[in-house]
Amino acid sequence: MDYEPLLDSLLRDVEKEWAHIVGVGVDGSTPETPFPLQFSDEEIQQQEQDAELWAQGVELMDAFVGDTGCFKHWDVRALEALILDLDHLHFPAPLVLPDDDLALDPDHPPQSFQEWLDDGDRNKITPSRKTVYVVAPPRIGDGLAFLRDWAHPKKGRAYPNALPAQPTDILDYVAAFYRGLPVKLLTSNIQFLPWDSDKASSKTAPKYVGLAVSDECIRIRTRACPDKVYAHQLNLDDLLDAAISMLPEDAYALCMLVDHDLYEDDDDVFVCGRAYGGSRVAVVSSARYHPGLDKVHSVERDHAWPASHCQEYINGCCNAAPVAKRQRTTPSRTPTPSERLKVSVAAASAVPDIDSSLDLLSALWLSRMCRTVSHELGHCFGIDHCVYYACSMQGSASLAEDARQPPYLCPVDLAKVLYATGTTAAERNRALVEYCNRAGNRGSQLFAALAAWCLS
Repeated sequence: MDYEPLLDSLLRDVEKEWAHIVGVGVDGSTPETPFPLQFSDEEIQQQEQDAELWAQGVELMDAFVGDTGCFKHWDVRALEALILDLDHLHFPAPLVLPDDDLALDPDHPPQSFQEWLDDGDRNKITPSRKTVYVVAPPRIGDGLAFLRDWAHPKKGRAYPNALPAQPTDILDYVAAFYRGLPVKLLTSNIQFLPWDSDKASSKTAPKYVGLAVSDECIRIRTRACPDKVYAHQLNLDDLLDAAISMLPEDAYALCMLVDHDLYEDDDDVFVCGRAYGGSRVAVVSSARYHPGLDKVHSVERDHAWPASHCQEYINGCCNAAPVAKRQRTTPSRTPTPSERLKVSVAAASAVPDIDSSLDLLSALWLSRMCRTVSHELGHCFGIDHCVYYACSMQGSASLAEDARQPPYLCPVDLAKVLYATGTTAAERNRALVEYCNRAGNRGSQLFAALAAWCLS
């Protein structure tokens, strides 16, 4: 039986359906060229050899690595599942409130699926390099008791018994978010040690600490915290260099967690995380996500996602801004909330008050870390900041904006992740719902809303 006509017919149908969700612009425009499922004669010949599986309606693409960089490429079933699951009208546009990232940088270029796919700098997932690693915060060695004090805020509301996010809980979220790839906890002995050339005295804080990774010790710069929310900070670039040095051979990407406040350069007050996407590493700090600092950073709990799309709240934010910013950011028409957003808001509204339980505070802290870790790892997958929709891959200019952004991926960025991981939207949603519905997570506003979003 000649399967080439069947293949051509299937691909024409898929391309036609995909044109409306791949590379969709803010104005609803579609790309000139739809999703490029085009095969060489050699690839078609390989598929014809799999005639029995084709008779069952299955397209085997495991051998198709080449330029695509996927160790497990899309099959037609996965594409059809995504098309059925997604309706781009359910995804709201970015809020773009005054001083939000897109308000400050409205010309940030979009990255369509096609541009992401064609990016020559994007790291390829291969059978031998496909594992995502999460690294627990480094241990604190002898002689560095002050480092423990540096991990506790000096301002804000005290929640002495609220527990920071556990690495295994973050790992499980990453495994659901990037369903289809193995996700592991890196168990190497990583610890902070004194830096020999700059030993601390009882009165002065050291300029450097060492981070022992395998058989080397990397110098980490420190400085006093400019806003005094924490006593001292660690340098993010130095920690990223350390992350590169610990990258296992089978790693596709790695994210190191730290408990300390971070800075990148002299102009920063603080930074929560960063990825060196090309180097496949990221570092994320839990320090500023501490629930006790919400008022310090003007983080609006009641209007965190999904309630951030409340029209009254949006109007209030715009009206409170200077006139020039209001004119630039006030929407021209009132958006109508989608059904998915409505059910997410209802789910979030049903959870208990966060301050009613230490477990809920810890779940809030965990949810913030999960969102940021998945975002930074997205850069390791070559995904740029999203400008199409409200999306987990949006850029963020503040902690207040960070809390307003969703944990889900928009259709454009979801297509990138599903293409890379080889899973389907349905399988990924099931994994996320299972995680969100865990006993310790159900009371979290973000997890409850995300589960409702995935199920709707």
